[in-house]
Amino acid sequence: MNLFTDILFPNRCLQCNHIIGGKDIICEECYDQVDFTHWESLSETPLQQKLSSLFPVENSYALMNFEKEGLSRKLIHNLKYANREIIGDTLARWVAEKVNLKSKPDILINIPLHIKKLKKRGYNQLHRFTEILSKEWDIPYNHHYLKRTAYSTAQARKKLIHRKDNTNIFTVPNPVENIHFLLIDDVCTTGSTLASCAWEILKTPGNKLSVLVMAID
Repeated sequence: MNLFTDILFPNRCLQCNHIIGGKDIICEECYDQVDFTHWESLSETPLQQKLSSLFPVENSYALMNFEKEGLSRKLIHNLKYANREIIGDTLARWVAEKVNLKSKPDILINIPLHIKKLKKRGYNQLHRFTEILSKEWDIPYNHHYLKRTAYSTAQARKKLIHRKDNTNIFTVPNPVENIHFLLIDDVCTTGSTLASCAWEILKTPGNKLSVLVMAID
């Protein structure tokens, strides 16, 4: 049945539409178009500079630069809005290949969706991404440490003037102390959503926080 489906509906590159392997999302030629950050040699990354002005951050990592007309935007847009959750698998493998953790966190957590948005979308685009990194790095994950208490429209659809209005929309129902968290999100723009989560986590004594995003705008 799968062979029959593959023949009738072959998997195609998200960028150029050429036929590719069933588990791939882009072809080898288009892979070369992905704008990876390549921050390995930097002592302080652009993401670190942005976030450190908002909250205390240990380390920060970004896989790609977010280009509004580029392949990174297409990948993340399809992951979030086109029911292509499998894209998170590939992005996680790319992170495992390209990102070297400066210090190993104790646990991986991700930005949560509000329950209404989760039901509407059917999945949190960060869950499989986080789970694969958990296996690759041998670090446990927790999808429920953070809870989103306010429902809002997608960040990408908000006017810029409203993007900083993210205070008091997250809670930590069962906080734990003396933990180094790696907080995961898809795109960092202003950093306000990450900051809102960060301050909730850092309220608890002894906690430290690092950040990983799929892309930085």
